[in-house]
Amino acid sequence: MSLKFMKQESHATVDDMDPLAGIANLFDASIVLIVGMMVALFMTFDVMAMLDDTTDVTITKRSADGEIEIVTKTGNEIKVQRVTDTELSGAGTRLGMAFQLEDGRVVYVPE
Repeated sequence: MSLKFMKQESHATVDDMDPLAGIANLFDASIVLIVGMMVALFMTFDVMAMLDDTTDVTITKRSADGEIEIVTKTGNEIKVQRVTDTELSGAGTRLGMAFQLEDGRVVYVPE
Protein backbone atom coordinates (compact mmCIF):
# COMPACT_ATOMS: atom_id res chain seq x y z
CA MET A 1 0.00 0.00 0.00
CA SER A 2 1.55 3.19 -1.15
CA LEU A 3 0.62 6.64 -0.08
CA LYS A 4 0.65 8.52 -3.38
CA PHE A 5 -1.23 11.47 -1.99
CA MET A 6 1.50 12.01 0.57
CA LYS A 7 4.24 12.46 -2.01
CA GLN A 8 5.52 15.99 -2.40
CA GLU A 9 5.71 16.71 -6.09
CA SER A 10 7.11 20.02 -7.20
CA HIS A 11 5.38 21.55 -10.23
CA ALA A 12 7.40 24.76 -10.07
CA THR A 13 9.45 25.56 -13.14
CA VAL A 14 12.26 28.00 -13.71
CA ASP A 15 9.79 30.54 -15.16
CA ASP A 16 7.72 30.52 -11.95
CA MET A 17 10.75 31.44 -9.88
CA ASP A 18 11.90 34.37 -12.04
CA PRO A 19 11.55 37.54 -9.93
CA LEU A 20 11.73 39.80 -13.00
CA ALA A 21 8.73 38.20 -14.71
CA GLY A 22 6.37 40.87 -13.33
CA ILE A 23 8.43 43.76 -14.72
CA ALA A 24 6.95 43.26 -18.19
CA ASN A 25 3.46 43.77 -16.78
CA LEU A 26 4.57 46.98 -15.03
CA PHE A 27 6.01 48.25 -18.31
CA ASP A 28 2.73 47.57 -20.13
CA ALA A 29 0.74 49.32 -17.40
CA SER A 30 3.02 52.36 -17.52
CA ILE A 31 2.62 52.65 -21.30
CA VAL A 32 -1.18 52.60 -20.92
CA LEU A 33 -0.94 55.27 -18.21
CA ILE A 34 1.31 57.51 -20.35
CA VAL A 35 -0.96 57.24 -23.39
CA GLY A 36 -3.96 58.07 -21.20
CA MET A 37 -2.21 61.17 -19.86
CA MET A 38 -1.30 62.30 -23.37
CA VAL A 39 -4.91 61.95 -24.53
CA ALA A 40 -6.10 63.90 -21.47
CA LEU A 41 -3.61 66.71 -22.22
CA PHE A 42 -4.67 66.83 -25.86
CA MET A 43 -8.30 67.11 -24.80
CA THR A 44 -7.51 69.77 -22.20
CA PHE A 45 -5.55 72.03 -24.53
CA ASP A 46 -7.88 71.31 -27.48
CA VAL A 47 -4.98 70.05 -29.59
CA MET A 48 -7.32 67.66 -31.39
CA ALA A 49 -8.62 70.68 -33.35
CA MET A 50 -5.12 71.07 -34.78
CA LEU A 51 -5.49 67.67 -36.45
CA ASP A 52 -8.86 68.48 -38.07
CA ASP A 53 -8.62 69.88 -41.64
CA THR A 54 -11.91 71.77 -41.42
CA THR A 55 -11.06 73.96 -38.40
CA ASP A 56 -8.96 77.11 -38.23
CA VAL A 57 -6.96 77.51 -35.01
CA THR A 58 -4.94 80.44 -33.64
CA ILE A 59 -2.76 80.01 -30.54
CA THR A 60 -0.83 82.84 -28.85
CA LYS A 61 2.14 81.91 -26.65
CA ARG A 62 4.21 84.18 -24.43
CA SER A 63 7.56 82.88 -23.15
CA ALA A 64 9.13 83.75 -19.81
CA ASP A 65 11.36 86.40 -21.41
CA GLY A 66 8.32 88.19 -22.93
CA GLU A 67 8.65 86.92 -26.50
CA ILE A 68 5.28 86.35 -28.18
CA GLU A 69 4.56 83.72 -30.85
CA ILE A 70 1.34 83.43 -32.84
CA VAL A 71 0.64 79.97 -34.30
CA THR A 72 -2.08 80.01 -36.97
CA LYS A 73 -3.48 76.90 -38.68
CA THR A 74 -5.67 77.32 -41.76
CA GLY A 75 -6.58 74.06 -43.47
CA ASN A 76 -3.34 72.08 -43.75
CA GLU A 77 -1.07 75.13 -43.53
CA ILE A 78 0.52 76.12 -40.19
CA LYS A 79 2.28 79.50 -39.81
CA VAL A 80 4.38 80.63 -36.83
CA GLN A 81 4.90 84.38 -36.42
CA ARG A 82 7.13 86.00 -33.81
CA VAL A 83 6.15 89.41 -32.47
CA THR A 84 9.11 91.73 -31.81
CA ASP A 85 9.57 95.24 -30.44
CA THR A 86 11.49 96.50 -33.48
CA GLU A 87 10.06 99.51 -35.28
CA LEU A 88 9.33 99.26 -39.00
CA SER A 89 9.07 102.01 -41.56
CA GLY A 90 7.87 102.19 -45.13
CA ALA A 91 5.06 103.35 -47.39
CA GLY A 92 1.54 102.03 -47.13
CA THR A 93 -2.13 102.85 -46.68
CA ARG A 94 -4.02 103.27 -43.45
CA LEU A 95 -6.37 100.36 -42.80
CA GLY A 96 -8.00 101.37 -39.53
CA MET A 97 -7.31 102.31 -35.95
CA ALA A 98 -6.07 100.34 -32.96
CA PHE A 99 -7.01 101.18 -29.39
CA GLN A 100 -5.41 99.85 -26.23
CA LEU A 101 -7.91 99.22 -23.44
CA GLU A 102 -7.24 99.76 -19.74
CA ASP A 103 -6.66 96.05 -19.17
CA GLY A 104 -3.93 95.94 -21.86
CA ARG A 105 -5.91 94.39 -24.73
CA VAL A 106 -5.61 95.96 -28.16
CA VAL A 107 -8.75 96.37 -30.27
CA TYR A 108 -8.53 96.95 -34.03
CA VAL A 109 -11.34 98.98 -35.61
CA PRO A 110 -11.48 99.00 -39.42
CA GLU A 111 -12.52 102.27 -41.08
